[in-house]
Formats: sequence, structure tokens, C-alpha cells
Amino acid sequence: MEVSELAAQTPQPTAVPFAALALHLPEPIPVPQQWEVEIDNAKYHWYDLIAGFPQVPDIRDPVGRYLRRMQFELEAAAANRHIYFVVTRPRIRFDTARQTQWGFFSLKLTLPLLVGADELREAITIELKVPFAATVKKPTVTMTENFITLNWGGMVEALSVHDVLQHYENGLKIPGKVIYVGQTLDPAARLSRGRLTELQKLHQQHSEHQDTLLLVQQMRVTAHSELGDPVTWPAYQSDEAADLLRRDRMDVVEAALIRYFEGAAPRARHTEDKSERQERLRAIAADERLEQVSITLELPDAGNYRYLMSDQVAAARQHLLDCSLADGEALVTRREPPPRNVRA
Repeated sequence: MEVSELAAQTPQPTAVPFAALALHLPEPIPVPQQWEVEIDNAKYHWYDLIAGFPQVPDIRDPVGRYLRRMQFELEAAAANRHIYFVVTRPRIRFDTARQTQWGFFSLKLTLPLLVGADELREAITIELKVPFAATVKKPTVTMTENFITLNWGGMVEALSVHDVLQHYENGLKIPGKVIYVGQTLDPAARLSRGRLTELQKLHQQHSEHQDTLLLVQQMRVTAHSELGDPVTWPAYQSDEAADLLRRDRMDVVEAALIRYFEGAAPRARHTEDKSERQERLRAIAADERLEQVSITLELPDAGNYRYLMSDQVAAARQHLLDCSLADGEALVTRREPPPRNVRA
């Protein structure tokens, strides 16, 4: 059975935000609101490593422990309402036909690479730092096309090629391309197992020439109104009411980011998905009296992977956008960054 056929038989979590359309907040918000949205934390995960229904990782192996830890993190995200991006980048691998090289009297390590579909030969030099748990000054390096492992005696560190490019200085500063926006919440944690039909389709479309990563982001939403943020009101102190409030906020943020990165007519969306989203946004606009949402999208601790773009949006380290709701649509405009202070 093909991967796409197997994935197609698996129910999708896209219905999660819409499954309880009859549920509303305990009471409509009585005053107009404005929301400010920022990223509390964000992390990349290399989706290619878990796509295609892989075998259970061998945790006795450093790379196996790395893969299992990634699955655990995505499973934990599935219990929360976070936003994720599907991000593509040019295909890149370690070149196992060549050797790594050490600098003289230093921890500078040169790693050979194959870049792009044409596998152009490149190399980067990174400077390692000795971990606290290390018992040797210079690690033993093992390299596969996807990973290097650094054996420091007292510990073994596994790094994917994207970890290396993200966190160590290098000249391959290429922006990531956002091709899909979604929410992590899914009791079955199918995101961590490569069991989402839409993501499988996107992966199959891009996997020949591109690498696919998941960027999971925990969003912080602050609401402003004459009566303060509703999250502090007594009516929303129960877990159920607080979750309904969080659901509304993440649905709006998701809709705004879909419109911003994917455009007004996203190709990867079904008609049913669009109509359900419109119904949700109409209900939220009525219940929340939402006037405007201001989103600041700037990735903390993303290193060289902090620049994002899409077919609709130019590459930038920081994306600022304002969103309003009208007739079930998220209308988005780009916001200019504030002027920087220039010293005389």
C-alpha cells in the first residue's frame, strides 16, 4: 500500500477546531477587543525524518534517541493549541564520500556538504564548544548523510545537518519557505507520526528537491479592552472556559497566518475546510467583539533559520501584520516596523 493511500485512510485533525461549533464562550464579550500576538518560543523539527510511517527508533543509538526525543516533543505539542508551519528548504546532506577535517590546535571542524538537487559540493567550518559532561577535549566524529555524532567520552551528541546549519555560523543563509499553516492540537498526535494526509501530499510534492521542516510555535495572546483581558475574568477561570477562549484565539491567529503566507485562495485547502473556517470566524467575531489583531512574528533562538518567506511574502526576519474579521474572512495587512533610533 502506498504511503498516500495509507495516510488517506487515517482521519485528519483538521476538524478539531471546528468539531464543537455549537460551543461558545460562557458569555459574549461585552466590550470591543484588540489582541496582540507574539511568539513565546519556537522550534524546528525535520519532518522528512518522521514522514512515511518510519520504524520505531532504536533508543540505544544516539540518532535513535534524537528521533524519539523529536517524536516526544511533537506528541507533547499535540496536547496544546500551538501554531505550526510546514517549511521547505533546499535539499542538503553531509557528503559521506569526503572526510571531515580538524583545524590545527582548535575545535574548528570542517564538514563536507551536498547542496540542492544537483548535489553541489560545499563545505562549512564550525567551531565546537566542549560540553560540561565531556571527558575528552576533542570528540570522535561519525558522519552519515543526515547526522553527525560527536563522542565526547562522557556523552554522545547527535546533530542533524539542519541543526548544524541553524545553530552554527555559515554562509548558507537561505530563507525558509512557508507552504502550510496549521494547529498542533490532536489527541491522536498524528503530526509526530507522519499521518496527516495534507502534509503527506505536500511532502511528496517537495521531497525530491526540498527538505521539509515543521516549525512549532507557542503563541502568547494579550487582549486589550476597557475591562482588561477576559482571561482574568471569573467566568473564564475553569479549564473548559479557558480552553474555549484559547481555541478562539488560536483559530483567529491561524486564519490570519494562512491568509498572510498562503494567500486568499490556498491551493492546499479543501472547500469544506474553508467554509468551516468562515463559520468559526463569524462566530468568534460575534462573541468576542474583536476589532483588530496585531501579530509580531519573529522567531526566538532560530539562529540562521529565522528568515521566513512564502509565495505571497518576501523573506524577512520579522513579519508584522494586522488582521480584522469581516464576513467570515481574515483580512490581513502588513504593518511597517517602527523606525529605529539613529544616533547623531
